[in-house]
Amino acid sequence: MDLTGVIAILAFMIGLPWLILHYVTKWKTAPKMTGEDEQLLDEMYNLARRLEDRVTTVERIVAADNPDFRPGVADYRSAPDYRLDQPSSQRRN
Repeated sequence: MDLTGVIAILAFMIGLPWLILHYVTKWKTAPKMTGEDEQLLDEMYNLARRLEDRVTTVERIVAADNPDFRPGVADYRSAPDYRLDQPSSQRRN
């Protein structure tokens, strides 16, 4: 076996475990979510649900008054239209 093969094998046997252990230690020392972070995330989730309910209610009220009303920006359930072949005034957002 020549010197290059020995160096390659040593680099593989030493370098790979070192690399794996290095990133495992970095992963373990990474900051974790605290109880305060979880509470804030729950509050933001509840706020987003309440706002969505409000928007849905307003859309129902407007749709009852105007039968031609189509929900625009708040209608996230349908796929957005990103086609460029139509003028922007004809696009539905």
